[in-house]
Amino acid sequence: MGLIQFVSPSGDRRVGAIQDDQVIDLTVGHGWQSTLELFQAAIDRDISLAALVAEASSDPACEVHPYEQLWNSSPSSEGGHLLAPLDHPDFHRLFITGTGLTHTGSMQSRNQMHSQQEDEAADQPATDSARMFAMGLEGGRPQEGERGTSPEWFYKGNGTNLRGHREALELPAFALDGGEEPELVGCYVIDDQGTPRRLGFALGNEWSDHATEKINYLYLAPSKIRSCSVGPELVLDCAFQEITLDCSVQRNGETIYESGELKSGEQFMCHSLANCEDHHFKYPLHRQPGDIHFHFFGTSKLSYSSRNWAYQPGDEITISATGFSRPLVNTVVAGDSREGRPIEVLPA
Repeated sequence: MGLIQFVSPSGDRRVGAIQDDQVIDLTVGHGWQSTLELFQAAIDRDISLAALVAEASSDPACEVHPYEQLWNSSPSSEGGHLLAPLDHPDFHRLFITGTGLTHTGSMQSRNQMHSQQEDEAADQPATDSARMFAMGLEGGRPQEGERGTSPEWFYKGNGTNLRGHREALELPAFALDGGEEPELVGCYVIDDQGTPRRLGFALGNEWSDHATEKINYLYLAPSKIRSCSVGPELVLDCAFQEITLDCSVQRNGETIYESGELKSGEQFMCHSLANCEDHHFKYPLHRQPGDIHFHFFGTSKLSYSSRNWAYQPGDEITISATGFSRPLVNTVVAGDSREGRPIEVLPA
C-alpha cells in the first residue's frame, strides 16, 4: 500500500493512495491534505494508518487520478505533480539523518576511499571505517530488549534540504563533486506521547560529495549537508528484509552509469533495523511530539568508487526497487553561484 502527496491539476495540495495505476484522492470528501494529517487522524481514532487509508480509499466519493500522469510531471509542468510523500509545514521540524557502513559493499567502498596505508597487519581492519563495520558485525544485532553497538550516524539537514520526485538536486558551487546514494528511507512521526511511529519506507537518493569526504574522513559530516530526494511514494507495508535496488544515470539521453543489482534490507546489513532505530531515537531531541524524521539506511555501492566522470548539470538519476511501483527520478542542477565565494557575516 502506497501513499503520495501531490499538487492537483487545479493547483491545490492533495494526499492519495496508490491502487494499481490509479491514485485514489483522499482529500476530496475527507479534507486531509497531507500524510501528516492522515497520521494524526489515525492516532485520534486509535487505528493503524494502513487501516485508515484502506477504509478511506473505499469511499465512492473519492476522485481518481492517473498515477502515470502525475509521475511523469515535474514541478514546472501544468496539470499537477508529485511532492515528497511526507513533509512538515515547518521545515525546521523535519530531521533528515542517516546510518552509514551498514552494508558490506558500503564498507568496501568507504575503506577503499579512506585507506592510505597498505602495510597494516592482515588481521586488523585498515581504517576507522573498516573497524566501525567490524563493530557492527559483532554487536549490531542485539537480542530483543538489549541495546547493541551504535552504528555510524550523520545529520543531513532539515526540510530545507528535502526534494521530491523530479525535483532538482543541486550541485553546490563550493562542492568538489556530486554523488548518488540509492537507499531505503525510514519515514517517522513522533506521536503526542513522544513515541516514534514508523509510517513505512520510501526510496531515497542521499546526494553527497564523496570527493570532499575522500580528502579526510572527518570531512564526512560537511560532505553530507546537501539536498536529497525521497519518493515518489511512501510504502506502508514494505517488508524490510530483502529489497533489490537499481540506480542509473543518464546524460544527454545516454546511460553513463548502471549500478546493477543493489541488495538492501536486514539480510544484507550488519545492523538490525531495530538497532538503527534505537540509536537514532534514544536522544530526547529526536522524540519531540509532532516532529518528522527521514532516516537513510545506507547503500551497498556508489558510482564514485569506479567512475572516471563527474556529475554535471542536466544529469538524470533514476532509482528503482522491488516493492515500489515507480522509480525516483531527479535531475542535477547547478547551485547558487554566490556560494562559490566567501559568505560575508555582518555585525548585528
